[in-house]
Amino acid sequence: MNDPKETINIENVVASTGIGQELDLQSVAMDLEGADYDPEQFPGLVYRTQHPKSAALIFRSGKIVCTGAKSTDDVHESLQIVFDKLRELNIRVEDDPEIVVQNIVTSADLGRNLNLNAIAVGLGLENTEYEPEQFPGLVYRLDEPSVVALLFGSGKLVITGGKQPSDAEEAVDKITEQLSSLGLLET
Repeated sequence: MNDPKETINIENVVASTGIGQELDLQSVAMDLEGADYDPEQFPGLVYRTQHPKSAALIFRSGKIVCTGAKSTDDVHESLQIVFDKLRELNIRVEDDPEIVVQNIVTSADLGRNLNLNAIAVGLGLENTEYEPEQFPGLVYRLDEPSVVALLFGSGKLVITGGKQPSDAEEAVDKITEQLSSLGLLET
């Protein structure tokens, strides 16, 4: 059996930071080339970077959320671009604002079909939600690491809520171990 950890792929990293001052988003939007600002639709200004690909959501409060990056390095690189662009507009930005990873979304593949009904019973109804009429996946909340895993009948997993990439590896190990011990990973 292949190691499911080798199939882990980071799909999205969400991080937050701030520049510690209020912004006039209307004037930033006019001066920042490529910025999207439509306060009727969304309260923040959206600025997309191409290399690395991500979107920075810049709010009036000076808070910034970066989403869509594929690694924590990409988050830092993208936000550095945003900070530099703001500095070019004569907006004061500290040299090294704190960047906090809020959520890492990863996917993985256990490499076999899963019986989600049996898994819901085996893992215990207090830790799982499975309503196939509502959603095709089983929602499994882990305590350690503190993540939520979505298990699908195809054997694919989506793990959300991680703060570092190792959380996904730990979750995949734990899920594989639990399903094996319940006899639910037989081929």
